[in-house]
Amino acid sequence: MLPEFKIIDLIDILLVATVMYQLYRIVSKSGTGVIFNGVLAFIILWVLISQVFEMKLMGAILDLLYQVGIFVLIILFQDEIRKFLITLGSNRTFKFIARLFRSKDTSGDLKDGVITSLVLACMNMARAHTGALIVIEQEMKLGHIIETGETLNADISTRIIENIFFKNSPLHDGAMIIRGNKIIAAGCILPVSQNQDIPKFLGLRHRAALGISQETDAQVVVVSEERGKISFVSKGNIETDITPERLQECLVKSMRKGNR
Repeated sequence: MLPEFKIIDLIDILLVATVMYQLYRIVSKSGTGVIFNGVLAFIILWVLISQVFEMKLMGAILDLLYQVGIFVLIILFQDEIRKFLITLGSNRTFKFIARLFRSKDTSGDLKDGVITSLVLACMNMARAHTGALIVIEQEMKLGHIIETGETLNADISTRIIENIFFKNSPLHDGAMIIRGNKIIAAGCILPVSQNQDIPKFLGLRHRAALGISQETDAQVVVVSEERGKISFVSKGNIETDITPERLQECLVKSMRKGNR
């Protein structure tokens, strides 16, 4: 006799499917999709042997592997678990709930004048084929990244940005971190994305931009030294060869999204 199928069972299946899909999207971007497929195959095998066919000996062995495997998975997928929690926390519903318990703070929002200075600097550097990597902090703090560079805490202006990334500047190879309307640090080291699907023409700056956007909710502007083009990176997605007008649109949209 088949067990009775209820609405709650359907909801349970849909929730599990949603979680598994989101996890698969995250691990596929980080290049660990093959490991995830192996884990999924093991779980299916464990359910069939232990729950469906009720094989006691083999089931007991798999049960032991399952208990130990939880800790192994946490070690293997610690970055992916972190990204999943960031994705969950950035959901509009959860952000709305969080804002109910805190006062509104707009000090971290990019002002129109700052956006204009940033866009103008990127336009000038692209024209001069000067490479740049600019990280704009969002809700998730980047203290661990800031510690890898030189603290500046300077007001944002077109000339300061261009001077930092000038080819003879000691800080031009690293990333600039912007928090609110201040340049907090420069010469910072970013995690590099290991995604094998990144186009070959994109260099180390673009890989670093993808890496930090995959691990945090930061948004990144990249100016290519070789091609003299501007790119915008957010949530592990990259938009290459954009115009200054499109860059300004992305930054304004980012500011409005942060105010929700």
